[in-house]
Amino acid sequence: MLATRSILKTVAQNPSTRNIAFKNVAAAPLGVRHFNASPISKAQSPDAESEILRQQRKFRPVSPHLQIYQPQITWYLSGLHRITGAALGGAFYLAAMGYLAAPSLGVTIDTASAVSAVAAAPVAAKVLAKTTLAAPFVFHSLNGIRHLFWDATKFVDIKNVYKTGYAVLGGTVVGTLYLASL
Repeated sequence: MLATRSILKTVAQNPSTRNIAFKNVAAAPLGVRHFNASPISKAQSPDAESEILRQQRKFRPVSPHLQIYQPQITWYLSGLHRITGAALGGAFYLAAMGYLAAPSLGVTIDTASAVSAVAAAPVAAKVLAKTTLAAPFVFHSLNGIRHLFWDATKFVDIKNVYKTGYAVLGGTVVGTLYLASL
């Protein structure tokens, strides 16, 4: 290791040795890109800098907007998976914080009070509340299982991505109706 360091030190300090050691190496190594930009002096005014930026924008590619793409089920399920995950996580944390803060606010949260509150609610309110809670839970769970299959490199071709997407949607409807009917 010491010998290697001394050789490198000799090559670095001695230009003639460096030229001999690297005579077969091309002047610019492959994969290195050179960018030639006009130098901007520090004394330029903000207006001149803005003009330079305007000129550069003329040569930049324009990113396509979402409106030119055809909507696909993969978009919707991906976005919905993120939204339901955030909503479920947020609801969990809010419920946990409410449960912890309830005694300091003088609110009693126990099984008996929860059962009596739910029993006093109208049937439509119960079904609506259960559906509101069940739908994101069932969708996020089923779509999460779908993602686990993808992690195992199963069903990753486009045909199966669509099939499993529609299966998740169908399973969400069935699972939500089942949980809401309990």
